Amino acid sequence: MAAEVKTIGVGTDGTETAQRAVDFAMDMAERYQAKLVIASAYKPVGEDRLRKEQTDAPQEIQWSINPSEEVDAALRAAEEQAGERGLDYVSEARNGDPADVLCDIAADHGVDIMVVGNKGMQRRILGSVPNSVSHKAPCSVMIVKTA
Repeated sequence: MAAEVKTIGVGTDGTETAQRAVDFAMDMAERYQAKLVIASAYKPVGEDRLRKEQTDAPQEIQWSINPSEEVDAALRAAEEQAGERGLDYVSEARNGDPADVLCDIAADHGVDIMVVGNKGMQRRILGSVPNSVSHKAPCSVMIVKTA
């Protein structure tokens, strides 16, 4: 299996449970000397809310107030961690449904295995992110027990 795992993807939203999946994926990337693709999704934010937040913010940070600001912070933290571990990595955030975004990023980066946390798996509702990714992903999926 080691020869087949060249690129490992991981989904994160910056939460503590997602961090467990990120840690697991980084351990795998080290073990297989694989490239790591750190992926996240964000939902669109209304223009009115964005304008108000930008207007109320100090001038020097107004540029950073955008729909992806929270996700950007989560990705930067994961990038720092990957860099400290000496991993080859890329990160990407896209606007949209989290499961669809993770699957699209996995496909676009040729991910061999996608790592996601199980948060939401125990719920019996249709549409939890790990459940949807496990069915839609273009690659193998590793669901890490995080909650």
